[in-house]
Amino acid sequence: MRTERTAAPDGVIRERHIHEECGVFGVFARETTDVASLAYYALYALQHRGQESAGIAVNDDGVFTAYRDVGLVSEVFPKERLQALGTGSIAVGHVRYGTTGSDNKRNVQPILVNHFKGRMALAHNGNLTNSQELRQKLESSGSIFHTTTDSEVIAYIIVQERLKTSSIEAAVSAAMGHIEGAYSLVISSPTKLIAVRDPHGFRPLCMGHLKDGSVVFASESCALDAIGAEFDRDILPGEIVVADKNGVRSDTSHCGKAEKRLCVFEFIYFARPDSVIDGSSVHIARQRAGAFLALEHPVQADIVIGVPDSGLDAAMGYARQSGIPYGMGFIKNKYIGRTFISPTQDMRENEVNIKLNPIRSVVEGKRVVLIDDSIVRGTTCRRTIDLLRKAGAKEIHMRVSAPPFVSECYYGTDIDDKNKLIANHHTVEEIAEIIGVDSLGYLSIEDVVKLADNTQGGFCTACFGGGYPTAVPQDSGKDRFECKISERKA
Repeated sequence: MRTERTAAPDGVIRERHIHEECGVFGVFARETTDVASLAYYALYALQHRGQESAGIAVNDDGVFTAYRDVGLVSEVFPKERLQALGTGSIAVGHVRYGTTGSDNKRNVQPILVNHFKGRMALAHNGNLTNSQELRQKLESSGSIFHTTTDSEVIAYIIVQERLKTSSIEAAVSAAMGHIEGAYSLVISSPTKLIAVRDPHGFRPLCMGHLKDGSVVFASESCALDAIGAEFDRDILPGEIVVADKNGVRSDTSHCGKAEKRLCVFEFIYFARPDSVIDGSSVHIARQRAGAFLALEHPVQADIVIGVPDSGLDAAMGYARQSGIPYGMGFIKNKYIGRTFISPTQDMRENEVNIKLNPIRSVVEGKRVVLIDDSIVRGTTCRRTIDLLRKAGAKEIHMRVSAPPFVSECYYGTDIDDKNKLIANHHTVEEIAEIIGVDSLGYLSIEDVVKLADNTQGGFCTACFGGGYPTAVPQDSGKDRFECKISERKA
């Protein structure tokens, strides 16, 4: 996804990935063991879903030990700090990219809540659409919030229901009757690990097991691979899965109550290429996007290249379908992390050159097809194209593996204010001129919903079409729309 530059309070321009979200993980072990290390490696594999903060909570027979902080997983958990979490039978982990609430330390997850029936640790991926309404009701009844996230709203709703019900899973089920929007949750009570996916299935969530019988849940299957777990299946939209000493059981009472609306951008950008979501390979889906682009927007060219890393798979698919050779057009500096800041204005102007450098021998004198996953504002895209021009590219034909963005997202992907989206103010031809390419083609909505093999239902494509379910944030000022959900065609 595009990396946009935003001004921090100190006036320094920083790079910011504006479209990422969060990753969650949980493990239930039959015996006390080093569950913190399992969570660490799983979160490392999920780092692409959030680079602003990380946290792990370990449950040792009802005694919770947790550490959370801003930073990458490796920064937050050096060896000594990870060991200090101790051993236990349950661990819950989270990596965060702030979608509601700022990125300060108080908003880091997992969220821990105490109540007279026990304690709870909760990790959440997604966004509620009725968060403000629920927060106001909770505050009016005496609840005191310590964060600005809707994840804390979910935690408080569950606790309120837990005080009236006989079990934590019954409380979660009751809470689902109040909360609306996108939520994939991993929750630890003193004795149980629970995984929950919202009835629409906006965000992915899967489960697996280790050789010793431990049960694991994660946002993506790549996290299971990282800890040597075997993938079992995806959590169904609306399903509640409980793991405890008696085994694993499922509550499907909320399943089938809403149309499936998996975020299509999981296949375009969010998920790691080696993950499988709802039965479909992300890598194959992205190659298919490139093939569709070649059919929709053919062009005479000498080489196809992708913008690392998000455009590489689609570039391979475009090359294979078109017959134009595939080449590695850029080298990405892998040693510049999320906190890279240029000390002077002159150096800030050259940040793209430092992070990304074209290979002149590959593009010089060539007609180039450049593949990327999206264009948001067009600023970073334009600088990338300038690099290709300086490296001697004769022609540049850009192809984008997503339709144009025209609306915000209310379900956990931090798509910017619609007024700042370039596609809302310019035609495709005008955008091509602004970013400096010879031609520009976007993947159509008709084809973007065909990317996955086995989604068993529809996608949410509202950020491309501008339609949303009837419940939108109370303070959004938006009109309420009927959701425009595209069904996958056979």
